Amino acid sequence: MKEPTSVKERLTEMKDVSELILDLSYSAALFDHKAIAEEVSRLEDKMDQLIYEIRISAILGARNRDAAEKMSGVLQIAEAAEKISNASGDIANIVLEDIELPPEFKGYLTKAEELITKKKVSNGSGENKSLGELKLESRTGFRVIAIRRGENWIYNPNKKTVLEKNDIVIARGPFEGVKDFHKMITGEEIEPDVESIDSGRSYKAGEIAMEMKNISELATDLAYSAILLYNEEISQEVKQLEEEMDSLNNKLEMWVLRSAKQYEGDELDSLSGLLRLGRASEVVSDAAMEMADVVLRGIELHPILALAIRESKDIITRLEVKEESEVVGKKIGDLSIKTKTGMHIMAVRRKNSWIYNPSARTELEKGDIIISKGTREGEKRLKKLVT
Repeated sequence: MKEPTSVKERLTEMKDVSELILDLSYSAALFDHKAIAEEVSRLEDKMDQLIYEIRISAILGARNRDAAEKMSGVLQIAEAAEKISNASGDIANIVLEDIELPPEFKGYLTKAEELITKKKVSNGSGENKSLGELKLESRTGFRVIAIRRGENWIYNPNKKTVLEKNDIVIARGPFEGVKDFHKMITGEEIEPDVESIDSGRSYKAGEIAMEMKNISELATDLAYSAILLYNEEISQEVKQLEEEMDSLNNKLEMWVLRSAKQYEGDELDSLSGLLRLGRASEVVSDAAMEMADVVLRGIELHPILALAIRESKDIITRLEVKEESEVVGKKIGDLSIKTKTGMHIMAVRRKNSWIYNPSARTELEKGDIIISKGTREGEKRLKKLVT
């Protein structure tokens, strides 16, 4: 990927990197994957440089008070993105510092709806083929979110992107698709290792931490959406999520304090890992709130920011299920929404409650608000299906 040369390009890449680094950091921690944790460290360095360049550009571009006020919102959002990057680095460091999370806890989290995997193109399997030719998503359920080629990155590649030998492919998808995805990229057979769920002492912590992970990712996506649409209602949703995150972090801390007596020696280190994961998740939701606060305070944003977000590879869309829609009363899995549209449903708002990362068994109802993420073409297909 070529280096960004304009403020708009830097802002676009800032959004892409902040979303990618968050995905990778949680996956590194939850699946104890050092290679992915190292990718997080590289991206954190890249984000630091991007934010530095954005600050310089903002200062040079603010030639009068009006321009300075608009740029203040851009800087607030950039600084929040930097906090997300730093918090992601803290999560990845849990792995790099060899801090083991409780095995029962990690076993619970392997049942997450989606996970991140990283594979190297080898043995001529995916080499010199485009993602469209390979049909990875329809055949494995995995969507390629980034490719590292040498020292350069290709974020959210499209179907025309051709894989080259030694490319590092990072993708997101269901656990049951790992085996097929691995074979298509590397040409090798594997048997994925899944830790079983233990209903013991860390089970409750697993539920709390998974909810914190879901909220931090959703809050970040909604914050960018609120900025793009300059929508106060979505910003209020981010605020509510941030308040819920505070409550969950308190619950996690209380669980750790009560459970400490059950752990001995080196096992206590695993509790410190849980606390670090919780604190970092809370920092991410706080940063998302700082982004949304720009809208809530009515700060007029520089037009270049909306342009930058629109040019990001992934977009976020919010759609209401209409009464006459064919999806009413049907399960998400039966509708094959991801296969038909390429859009990932992150959450469903039903009246005053949220369903985060809805499963294939989740039924859609009239009036549901679907928050999804994907391509512009996918958004059109999903809109037609839902409305």
